[in-house]
Amino acid sequence: MGNANLYSLLESGFPGDRSAIAIETPQNTYTWNDIDQQSARYANLFKGLNLEAGSRIAVQVEKSPEALMLYLAALRSGLIYLPLNTAYREAEVAYFLNDAEPAVVVCSGANLSWVESLARKAGCAQVYTLEADGGGSLSELAQSQPSGFATVESRGDDLAAILYTSGTTGRSKGAMLSHSNLGANALTLKQYWGWRGDDVLLHMLPIFHVHGLFVASHGALLAGAKTIWLPKFDLEQALHYLPQSTMMMGVPTYYVRLLADERFTRDLCGRMRLFISGSAPLLTETFASFQERTGHTILERYGMSETVMLTSNPYDEHDGERIGGTVGRALPGVSVRVVDDAGKPLAAGEIGNVQVRGPNVFSGYWRMPEKTREEFTPDGWFKTGDVGRLGAALSDDGKPVQNIPDDYLSIVGRSKDLIISGGFNIYPKEIEMVIDDMPGVAESAVIGVPHPDFGEAVVAVVVPRPGQQVDAAAMQARLKSLVANFKVPKHIALVEQLPRNTMGKVQKNVLRNDYKGLWQSVSDAG
Repeated sequence: MGNANLYSLLESGFPGDRSAIAIETPQNTYTWNDIDQQSARYANLFKGLNLEAGSRIAVQVEKSPEALMLYLAALRSGLIYLPLNTAYREAEVAYFLNDAEPAVVVCSGANLSWVESLARKAGCAQVYTLEADGGGSLSELAQSQPSGFATVESRGDDLAAILYTSGTTGRSKGAMLSHSNLGANALTLKQYWGWRGDDVLLHMLPIFHVHGLFVASHGALLAGAKTIWLPKFDLEQALHYLPQSTMMMGVPTYYVRLLADERFTRDLCGRMRLFISGSAPLLTETFASFQERTGHTILERYGMSETVMLTSNPYDEHDGERIGGTVGRALPGVSVRVVDDAGKPLAAGEIGNVQVRGPNVFSGYWRMPEKTREEFTPDGWFKTGDVGRLGAALSDDGKPVQNIPDDYLSIVGRSKDLIISGGFNIYPKEIEMVIDDMPGVAESAVIGVPHPDFGEAVVAVVVPRPGQQVDAAAMQARLKSLVANFKVPKHIALVEQLPRNTMGKVQKNVLRNDYKGLWQSVSDAG
């Protein structure tokens, strides 16, 4: 059978010449030897701590090549990697540490004082720092460690990572992903997207979620392809490095911002072979404008924290065309169905609940067996919580209104009230709980409305208590100190009451309609 450890699979794709450049940043270059040796040093450091197999390593650091090597070290050590969004504040991090009970916590030096305090309260004695430039106590201690390490033997169902994905109740859930979940998806995408050893990936995504850490990084490592590694999307750097690149992955916001600059031309993309978009819906206007400007058709795909990638528009034109507004077909080995609320499969064109299964689908939520059971059907399909349709939409007379193959999936909405802004998942209940606890607030409703740059923007509709004054600007400022910045509402509306149905439930669809035009003038002007 061999070792099912994900690192062993990724390492099998490294090129024969380990002295070749694997990662390039604006400041440094790193060879394939550097990746292997530095991850070995971190792994040896963990080994010296006598950690039990399956111990969690919680990491909240800025993006850097060293942070990627830390992730690989956790894999090699048989430990479970727990990436945390760098925007999370104290209350959020406290929940994750208490729930996951990590054996090691790694943070940036700027946050050490409060992170260390939270870690101690959660029973974690090992706290280290890792900075964006590769410095910090972790890397300093690792330098004295051996540069060779025998990757731990892992079974396919051993956990490799836990990714926290918030629930609409406000309580975050830890999606448990195994070595085989991640490995199967990486192998599938390597073939389906035509990864090659001479590819150069422009990597501007964060590495605390599926898109940047698993899809992009795994793809380049497994293909033995070079990565141009930027800490975040920066227009000037993107324009500088695009002529050297063959692949780019991004959220729709990246493509909107590129199109807004006249220097982004067809010639600039002359070496590119593939642009991929995900993590949020890509507007059909962006899809068409990009095609016209560059001659390239963006490949849109669909995935989740619980499943990695599920569907994709074709890479090879012989497999079909890339159709704007769809996320393509189920990937090889993956099954997708659309069902009604009773679980009955729906005909093409009908809208219903999206369910999936495949080797990439997670085993369940960390320490939440009841929630896990709720999210899987009796016959083993995972309920994604998304609403979609297969094939074309149907008109009132039952005829297709678009020529879309019946096996192409379109995501038409999300069950619950998930907001995706700039590629980040935002769950309204979590923000509502914070707002409702503020002085002078009777209740609130948080919604997502269309935004020309972010896809969706967070809007809070707040009802003040009778006779009390609420300052929307002060509320925004207070929220910035309590929750991650991408969760802070871009607009706060004060109203006398929220619309409700006969059962007393807030009608968020009414609110979305009321506030959908907030940024319409900006969109029209653009």
